[in-house]
Amino acid sequence: MKQFKAVFEIVEQNNCPLYVAGECLTLSDRAIGCPEGKEVCLILVREMTELLFVLLKKKSVDGQGEQDHRLYTCSGCTGLIKFRRVRNSVPVSTTKGPAAQIRSIASLLKGRKIDSPFLRVLPESVLENFFKACNEVVIEERGILIHKGEPNHNLYIILEGILLVEDTHVIIATLGEGEICGEMSYLGSGVAGLTVRAKQESVVLAIHGEDFSRLLGSIASVQVFMAQLLASRLQKTNAARAKEFESCMSGKLDEVVPAELFQIFHMHQKTGVLTFHLQEGEGKVSFREGCIINAHYGKKVHQDAIFAILAEKQGAYRFTAGLTPQEMKAAEIGDFMMLLMEGVKRIDEEQTV
Repeated sequence: MKQFKAVFEIVEQNNCPLYVAGECLTLSDRAIGCPEGKEVCLILVREMTELLFVLLKKKSVDGQGEQDHRLYTCSGCTGLIKFRRVRNSVPVSTTKGPAAQIRSIASLLKGRKIDSPFLRVLPESVLENFFKACNEVVIEERGILIHKGEPNHNLYIILEGILLVEDTHVIIATLGEGEICGEMSYLGSGVAGLTVRAKQESVVLAIHGEDFSRLLGSIASVQVFMAQLLASRLQKTNAARAKEFESCMSGKLDEVVPAELFQIFHMHQKTGVLTFHLQEGEGKVSFREGCIINAHYGKKVHQDAIFAILAEKQGAYRFTAGLTPQEMKAAEIGDFMMLLMEGVKRIDEEQTV
């Protein structure tokens, strides 16, 4: 029988005398693991043991165990913690003492000849304490290290493998050996703005954002490096999103209604064709710098087509940037806000009849 092991990250703590947010707890069919160097809480042991039986039962039912989004809370003593299961990522055990761990990480870096721009700016005087604060984490292929919209308190240095930075399945960046991710934890941001996924099995060093700031916050070279990194990442992220938006945007009308779509393209002065797949067939609305110059839906054209599309609630849409030279010279079919207001008014009147 395959051994069971689950990893939980502490996402919130309230006056807990032992543990802090960002630390991990491990639970297997043989043992309970607490953060390295921390005492074992007997209250937590009792509750984790009960949780083990629940998780083993779930695993026996479906063979794998469902994706666990639940937030668990200890019953508390003088304080309490809240923790969530980490999906598809397994921190490596760090049972070795600090000195052995430092030697292991140092030899790991040397053996792999990792060229890390960040590690190059670290003064030798802080390397030992820095590595003491780090843990090694292994992420399986396609496993998620950071979940968009969920707490992330760690900064990671990639030792091996490739990580993909995604936003709603759009790849924003590809990170390789020596690069950093999770840098927003350095600024104290508790919720991740993007998802980080492993393209292949990968190994990273993890350090809690508070430890990172405490050890390195006063070192000028580190501050300059992080400022440049954050500025560069922000620029690349904005460029990737703009490119995706300009080239093609698609979705479903149950996520965003036609009136909101029209306002987005008008406000951002977009040029291109918004194609709809609706109940009565295909509809198209052409924008030139945010103004509507052409529209048709079924047998309806221009303003009537706009009004009919605005009334639709189900279907899909797709935006493609660019118009033909002839379309670029076409006149507007009407004032944008007047069209939108008239369309919304007609919808309200139909609903009240």
